[in-house]
This record gives sequence, structure tokens and C-alpha cells, in this order.
Amino acid sequence: MTFAVIRFGGSNCDLDVYHVLNDVLGAPTDLVWYKDPVGEYDGIVIPGGFSYGDYLRAGAIAARTPIMNSVKQFASVGKPVLGICNGFQILVESGLLSGALSTNEYPKFCCKWVDLRIEKTDTTFTSKFKKGEVVRMPIAHKEGNFFADSDTLKSMNLHQRVAFRYVDSEGDATASANPNGSVENIAGVVNKTGNVLGMMPHPERASESVLGGDDGFRIFESMVEYADRL
Repeated sequence: MTFAVIRFGGSNCDLDVYHVLNDVLGAPTDLVWYKDPVGEYDGIVIPGGFSYGDYLRAGAIAARTPIMNSVKQFASVGKPVLGICNGFQILVESGLLSGALSTNEYPKFCCKWVDLRIEKTDTTFTSKFKKGEVVRMPIAHKEGNFFADSDTLKSMNLHQRVAFRYVDSEGDATASANPNGSVENIAGVVNKTGNVLGMMPHPERASESVLGGDDGFRIFESMVEYADRL
């Protein structure tokens, strides 16, 4: 079982994800440059950073590179694809996930720990959590304001495609707990089959207690266990 972390020019969380998968979880992992072919892998992670300097829109150029055609094919057969921060932006821009991500409501870079409520546990990435559980992970972005039109939101809620929401320590999705203005406090979403997840918080920065918390570890643990069953 081997995983791939895709690197674009401007990726800067690739080594962090590699460390969690390869060194902490013990799952063999390759760093794959975006111009190289995607081989036979059991899971793909698109890490955070600033691919192509966030020109046009964050993730817009990376989403249109040939490697993303391989990622789409990979996802279409049920294999896990995780996009973190800039990776989430790339997945949305590529059409693998619904919605859009724009500049934060307060248009500045935001870097802090946030509380998240687990909304869905029957996915490739959330099986190690309990529904309604409140966990902590850090965010670090300027374009993390998730938006979808009313029909898309209605469908996403009906089909339970929201994975995480920003909440306060009591688990309430309040306006003050929303760090970027995302509609309905949405912090992460999945595709219809639950094998593609995009999230703005950084689980790789919360995967060891020495970092201040390890709630994010369960994202990767869930993914590895799922891949092992395929």
C-alpha cells in the first residue's frame, strides 16, 4: 500500500503530509511532482500551499494541469483523494467537489486554531470520529470562504456532503466561530461517494501531540484503513 502527495510549484505542506503518512502512520508515501505520471497508488493527497502563486484564483491554474485528469480518474474508481487548504481549492476548481472558495470575509491571511464539529462519519476520512464530536485543528489561509448557491447547499445538506463545520467550544456553529465567512460555517465537504474530501483546516499540523493537538491524525488514519480494505 503506497500513497502519493502531489507537489505543485508553490506547495509548502507537502513534507508535513509526507511525514504524517510515511513516518507517523508507517504508510509508504511518494512525493509526486505534478509533471510526472501518477502511478499505481492507494490514495492521493493534494497538500496546502500557494500553487502558481494563487494567480487568477487560488487553485485555478493547478486544477487545469494534466495531472488532475489522472486524479479525476483515480477518484472515479473509488480511491481516496484528500485536498487540504490549497488542495481543497484545487479540488473545487477542478470540479471534483461542489462550491467555490473566495477571499476571507475579513480579507487578510488567517492563521489560528479552530474548533470543528464532525458532521459525517461514514466517509473515507472520518470513520475514526463520532458524529457531533468537536475537534481542534489549525487553519492558515486567505481564500477559505466557502460558498455555494442555495440549490447546491440544499443538495449538499440533503445528501450529507458537509464533513466539518466551524463551531465554538460548545459545538455551536455561531457567527463568531466562523473564521472566514464560509456559508453555513462549512469547513470541509465530500463528494457523493465520500472518497474525495476537501478541507481548509490542516490535519497534518494536528497529527502529533507535540504540535499542540493530534485530532487531525484520525483523518489520515481513517484514509489508510479505508485504502487497506480496497
